[in-house]
Amino acid sequence: MALRRLLTTLLLASLAPLAAADRVHHHELDNGLTVLVQEDHRGGVVASMLWYHVGSGHEHRPITGISHAVEHMMFKGTETRETGEFARQIAREGGQTNAFTARDFTGYFQLLAADRLELAMELEADRMHQLVFDPEEFQREMQVIHEERRQRVDDPPEARAFERFTATAHMASPYRHPIIGWQRDLDRLRLEELEAWYQRWYTPSNATLVVVGAVEPERVFELAERHFGEVPAREAEPQPEGREIDAAPGERRIEVRFDDARVPMLFLGYNVPSLATAADPGDAYALLLAAELLDGGRSARLPEALVRGSGVATSASAGYSPVARLDTLFSLVARPADDQDLDDLESALREQIHRLQEEPVADSELERAMTRLFAAEVYARDAPMGRAQRLGRLASTGIGWEEAQRFEERVRAVSPEAIQRAAETYLQPERLTVGRLLPGEED
Repeated sequence: MALRRLLTTLLLASLAPLAAADRVHHHELDNGLTVLVQEDHRGGVVASMLWYHVGSGHEHRPITGISHAVEHMMFKGTETRETGEFARQIAREGGQTNAFTARDFTGYFQLLAADRLELAMELEADRMHQLVFDPEEFQREMQVIHEERRQRVDDPPEARAFERFTATAHMASPYRHPIIGWQRDLDRLRLEELEAWYQRWYTPSNATLVVVGAVEPERVFELAERHFGEVPAREAEPQPEGREIDAAPGERRIEVRFDDARVPMLFLGYNVPSLATAADPGDAYALLLAAELLDGGRSARLPEALVRGSGVATSASAGYSPVARLDTLFSLVARPADDQDLDDLESALREQIHRLQEEPVADSELERAMTRLFAAEVYARDAPMGRAQRLGRLASTGIGWEEAQRFEERVRAVSPEAIQRAAETYLQPERLTVGRLLPGEED
């Protein structure tokens, strides 16, 4: 007990200097672009991330995968620069650049020496409103995307099973669509649809620029005004509804069997609110700590009870992210041991959920879970890129970047009773989807 208190004290001491440096400087351009700046002068680098508040969670059939396709086209030419020039200029300055598409956002980032920040802003502002949609480049990138889907989704049986499970778990939510898009939609996606999507969502008022590193806030705002201020203002599209039509539609089950699967796998997913959709933010943090109790390291409940204890599973994990624009899932994933079947494994997982509902967690166990979350927070905030990601995700999901500064307070406010209440409310069979992956029948 004394050792644990000492570790907690040391951890909070390490949080203190970061908290002092966590001030976020905020500025909004006349065209609607939001600029967030955090100073971090421990190194001479800067992370510049431009977040567009659009992703696969804004899509519908038959244009699923369109946000990811636009991300690919953003590395092609603009009206003033030829294809590939963006990446070449960043590389010449010794920097790194890349992008990613998620459910709620599409992000573009550069990691550079701090005195090269203006180059990143100049290039990003250019492609924000002057992107060229070349038919030949489009065909080449669609071939790349087809191959990407084949490698990431179509080939691994676990990924194919998870894709079907997700589509079942999200009954009325666009989260049911894969980020890369359904294959049939990719086959018919047209260049003019990409250009219309770009014109619709790639506007200053639907974007957040996050800059973290060895910079002065006023200088960043000056550069943002100089380069992004010239981008024409366009009214942003309203964000789609964030709640499931029915958050408790009844238990659903899906079973898939693939010949190339070698090991069974079990998925459980409960429809739960995110920080953006929860009536009480405390519910989201209680669910976050419930997931940490189940799967927060070697001593957590799932590995302790199911892997090393009963031996019913070779692996078992739980996950919940409160940072989402729409209702989301509280998920459990497990593989049975060789001599166990999926029925026994499912019963064991459900028993752990039942335990959360019936038994208030001990203060000492809750303290360990909180300490692990704080440790992960310290690690994530240690580098400029981690801080920029944290602010960008919160801003892009409608939760608000201010929530980053409430993290410790929110976590510490969660009581054993709050976790028990959240489990009783949200981790119910009528909110559950069960997915089973089975190997092909042996000859």
